[in-house]
Amino acid sequence: MARGEGAEQYSATLLSVKPLNTEIKPAKVSPKNQRNRLSVCSKLCYAFGGAPYQITGSALGFFLQIYLLDVAQLDPFYASIILFLGRAWDAVTDPTVGFLVSRSRWTGIGRMMPWILLSTPLAVLTYFLIWYVPPFEEGKVVWYLIFYCLFQSMQTCFHVPYSALTMFISTDQKERDSATAYRMMVEVLGTVLGTAIQGQIVGGVSNCPDETEHVNSTNSSRVNVTRASLDETKKAYLVASGVICIIYVLCAMILFLGVKERKESGRKKSEPLTFRQSLWVIMTHGPYVKLVIGFLFTSLAFMLLEGNFALFITYALGHRKHFQNILLVIMLSGTLTIPWWHWFLTRFGKKKAVYFGISWAVPFMILIVCIKSNLVISYLVSVAAGVSVAAAFLLPWSMLPDVVDDFKVKNPDIHGHEALFYSFYVFFIKFASGVSLGVSTLSLKFAGYVTGDCVQPEAVSLTLKVLVSPVPVFLIAVGLLILKTYPIDEERRQGNRKLLQQMLDSEADSESESSELGSSV
Repeated sequence: MARGEGAEQYSATLLSVKPLNTEIKPAKVSPKNQRNRLSVCSKLCYAFGGAPYQITGSALGFFLQIYLLDVAQLDPFYASIILFLGRAWDAVTDPTVGFLVSRSRWTGIGRMMPWILLSTPLAVLTYFLIWYVPPFEEGKVVWYLIFYCLFQSMQTCFHVPYSALTMFISTDQKERDSATAYRMMVEVLGTVLGTAIQGQIVGGVSNCPDETEHVNSTNSSRVNVTRASLDETKKAYLVASGVICIIYVLCAMILFLGVKERKESGRKKSEPLTFRQSLWVIMTHGPYVKLVIGFLFTSLAFMLLEGNFALFITYALGHRKHFQNILLVIMLSGTLTIPWWHWFLTRFGKKKAVYFGISWAVPFMILIVCIKSNLVISYLVSVAAGVSVAAAFLLPWSMLPDVVDDFKVKNPDIHGHEALFYSFYVFFIKFASGVSLGVSTLSLKFAGYVTGDCVQPEAVSLTLKVLVSPVPVFLIAVGLLILKTYPIDEERRQGNRKLLQQMLDSEADSESESSELGSSV
């Protein structure tokens, strides 16, 4: 869903790279193309690097709010502060890290890889401590705020360089497209895995006793049951976070060992821009601004849905014992429809996929709050909604590289700012996420949410329905209207691709002539 939301380019050539034409002179074209080709193993290793962000993102997105309220038992006001400030801090670090990455020097393992390697152990440690309930009450809010912000910083140091790495694994757009297809599949599987691990481990325990226990037990025995259940829930969250941390490290190692970052050659190096200059250059590129603002609204809609859906299923629909399974069904449905979306992108183009894919969720958002609570219907709606989740997950990241290529065509003398495009986009999305989580959690406080209670007032149920249906539907409508003005269609995208390839060929020829001249001298 939101976060997230990660996969880059999709074009008609995904997973269908044609063999080289043997009639082309091998002295010039074939060796260059051969060098740019990526093996299936390299593409898979690259794809595994996207899993940590999605696994931790889905776990935090679906479960952090309900964890802070019902397990850490924080007041909704303090929980809203943690969620908002954590995401706002995360948003600020994205352009900062993007700028620092763009100014980083080339090392023996590349320019992006050192960031990925050094951030991994700290990200794992801080992520684990987020899900630990400290044995004191006074400093709980500070504890969660510090480790949430630290984890977001370390995750940014991992994900911004990884996102920009797409532009450095190959200079051939076909190969980048193909590698992105692998990455997208692994990332969606990572989202499913994060939801499954957190949901199935945590869903096996509950703070609230069954109705029969409420009827047949005295008040004191119910308190003991609840306290024991709460301790079991705390342990379950720690176990789930430990499993996710192990997967995080394994994926980072696979990425490092299996992917070779390629240094740009033959390009004239432009003078490094200041942070202010970089911001001005990027934010005055019209297609980028329209894309970011449009997806800002649609992503905010899905973030609201993601952040409140676990509470909505638990308290508004009353499916406490099934919420983790419903979440898993949504993600599995999204994963299984990815090949269909790939075909749709290839056949009809990306702009049409945006309109159709994101608007698909609207009727199901309306249906889920209009019908009377029914478990079977909830599962059916979840399957249908997962189709739109896949589109919302894919489309922003699939269109960002097109904007970067368009910028390169119009600004051929400016190089090395790919990471900034990704980091500024993530900045706006994460800031919006912080606002959505903070406002929605604060809304629950005003509605009378009672921390630790198994039954909430009717006003809480009504508030949750508003947060997962009318508000997201309005945001989707605004976002799609803005994206209608996005100017890069298939014709322009293919034209940019040809121009970039001509520029690369020209630079390669110039480099070859220079080396030949040097050797003759």
